Amino acid sequence: MRNMNARRWNVAPADERARELADRLRTSHVVAQVLLNRGVIAADDCLNFLKPNLRCLIEPALMPGLTAAAQKIAAAVRDGRQIVIYGDYDVDGITAVAILWHAIRLLGGKVRYYIPHRVEEGYGLNCEAIRQLCDEGAQLIITVDCGITAIEPAQVAAERGVELIITDHHEWKEKEVSNVECGMSNGEINHSTFDTRHSTLLLPAAAAIVHPRLPWEGAPYPNPHLCGAGVAFKLAWGVGQALTGASRVNQELKGFLVEAMALAALGTIADVVPLVGENRILAHFGLGGLKESKLVGIQALIRSANLDGKRIDSYHVGFLLAPRLNACGRMGHARLAVEMLTDASEERAIEIATFLESQNRIRQTTERSILDQALAQIEDLRLLENESRGIVVGAAGWHAGVIGIVASRIVDRFHRPTFVVAIGEEIGQGSGRSVDGFHLARALQEVAHTLESFGGHEMAAGLKVKPQRFEEFREAFTTHAMTAVDPLLLVPELRLDCDADLSHVTEALVGDLARLGPFGRGNPRPMLRCRRVSLTAAPRRVGKTGDHLQLYVKQNNTVMKAIAFGAGVLFDKLHSGTVVDLAIEPQINDFNGYRSVELEVKDLHIVE
Repeated sequence: MRNMNARRWNVAPADERARELADRLRTSHVVAQVLLNRGVIAADDCLNFLKPNLRCLIEPALMPGLTAAAQKIAAAVRDGRQIVIYGDYDVDGITAVAILWHAIRLLGGKVRYYIPHRVEEGYGLNCEAIRQLCDEGAQLIITVDCGITAIEPAQVAAERGVELIITDHHEWKEKEVSNVECGMSNGEINHSTFDTRHSTLLLPAAAAIVHPRLPWEGAPYPNPHLCGAGVAFKLAWGVGQALTGASRVNQELKGFLVEAMALAALGTIADVVPLVGENRILAHFGLGGLKESKLVGIQALIRSANLDGKRIDSYHVGFLLAPRLNACGRMGHARLAVEMLTDASEERAIEIATFLESQNRIRQTTERSILDQALAQIEDLRLLENESRGIVVGAAGWHAGVIGIVASRIVDRFHRPTFVVAIGEEIGQGSGRSVDGFHLARALQEVAHTLESFGGHEMAAGLKVKPQRFEEFREAFTTHAMTAVDPLLLVPELRLDCDADLSHVTEALVGDLARLGPFGRGNPRPMLRCRRVSLTAAPRRVGKTGDHLQLYVKQNNTVMKAIAFGAGVLFDKLHSGTVVDLAIEPQINDFNGYRSVELEVKDLHIVE
């Protein structure tokens, strides 16, 4: 918890439709209000939200480029051509590779995979790797979770006569050209918006490009926020359709696609894409399938996190499973994680999962060390002075595999767009995280003249910069942030769904709210405001270092227990009888067989 009043409380206005909707759904008006806040209004849509249905998944053919790509992959499978899947080294890329690898193998194709080394090769396609794959006999290369900006590597593949299919969800590059230059070539797509100048998408010259947001002749894909694993899932489905020549796939592939939703859920949640619409369906069914997965790699991963037999939710994926998969790519080579999820035996999968656990512990130690150094640099260089709206830190010796996590920690602390750069002798690798409302990848386009390369999306991005130009990049980015970042974005916003009396917060309500999950970006855990509740006693410090407070609060005749994590700094300000407004997430506390509702306090305001 931040210090009180450090966050803006934004309470959604009460919607007069909530009562009627609650009656139709036979649920609490609080649940109805949360649904309305999420933009789910029609009763049928609300029922689908409360009970997701696989029939609501979007047809693969509606995604730009997917049908053409599926047909080319199906032809390669029929012809027995050598297929290579080229993936990214994060959880999204790892799971995307695994989905497509299993599907192509199941359909009878010859397929292997290639994952670049994070530190030695960096993000995305590189020319040397493409040349190596061509030399080794690749006849079709399929990228997953990368490739949309790989202009030169695509040219290498074309020169070698190797077909390239790109599947991605990240930002592409654009340029402005005059009317006389607006012809389409080299993978460029004319996207005219002005009379005298045209914005042109700079796309690789590939046999097919699959991207949920790519402009094309059809209607926009209904789920623009699909992650790389989600795109791979839809492509696997489309290849199955192409091979059967019908909208249905064979029973064996259908069974696998149900199984593959567990992999898609890992990628979707780990990549922090909005958990709405199709993403939420994949996450819902994928989370449900994790515990029962037949994939030995998933079972080994779950055991390594001590989650055997437990109900797995988005928290477990984001904070326990995904970090283990990511640790391999951050500290070593991600191909081990891909091996675990593809062709590893049960014994080998357990061996890899154990290794991932050790790598994750090393990652945690390395991360803490770099974070301490980064915070010291912020203070020493006074990077937060003069109303700064962006942070760039960097140093030699920092491990490039963990700088993205360090950037996230800095954003959590200072709520400013942040880049952390590991500076090598010849090149610096940077990773950035943003705040809601500031598009990081587009910001990098504004300072592209200082960089060697860059890519990413709204909330996360990566870059390469020459060491001698690091300070130039820092100056350019922070200067751009000063004009492009709205000052309001620098004050964390706490969005609350509605007001609720303590008497409303029952075990039944907690159960109904749980049906709104899985929770994540775009579908946060419901948060309620309880106004003017009084402490029945002085707070009690809890936790090893007394950083948390246990409270008992009362409103009318209702008394409830509450826990405020990280609120120890408020201990001296709270006394028996103190009146407060609480921002809470209600939870079920199941201790020694006794179930009770407990309030997790996310913030509090003392009422004067």
